[in-house]
Amino acid sequence: MLLRPATESDQHTIRVLVREGGINPMDLDWRHFVVAENEAGEAVAIGQIKTHRDGSPELASIAVRKDQRGQGLARAVIEHLLTLHSGDLYLTCRSNFGPMYEKFGFREIHEEKMPKYFRRLKKVAGVFEMLAGQGEYMMVMKRGSGW
Repeated sequence: MLLRPATESDQHTIRVLVREGGINPMDLDWRHFVVAENEAGEAVAIGQIKTHRDGSPELASIAVRKDQRGQGLARAVIEHLLTLHSGDLYLTCRSNFGPMYEKFGFREIHEEKMPKYFRRLKKVAGVFEMLAGQGEYMMVMKRGSGW
């Protein structure tokens, strides 16, 4: 497996993997992504660190091609992205994924500790969670100082 910065030609694959993964399709600028390629040179996993208007950085868009899951590709992408970023880092995920991100040093944070972007997002998500009523919720997590 090869990890590399995304190129403009990866934009379509990024969109496909994000859609396939059922994750947030906003802010998919290829310039913020890394791509994992298999031995055949096919993009099989992606991830990015994006910065929001309020300056908060987010680990986001971690996606692995369906037929390639369970091989440690998401872990490799996350570990690579973490080496590229020092300081505080946030993420949002479905609550059932929280334990996976805890392995990388992320901890769930309360609303009063969230940057403005994530407080707004959490409020919007709360409305949908109530309507869906499935017991799962959107978790905001942070890696770094001050929980």
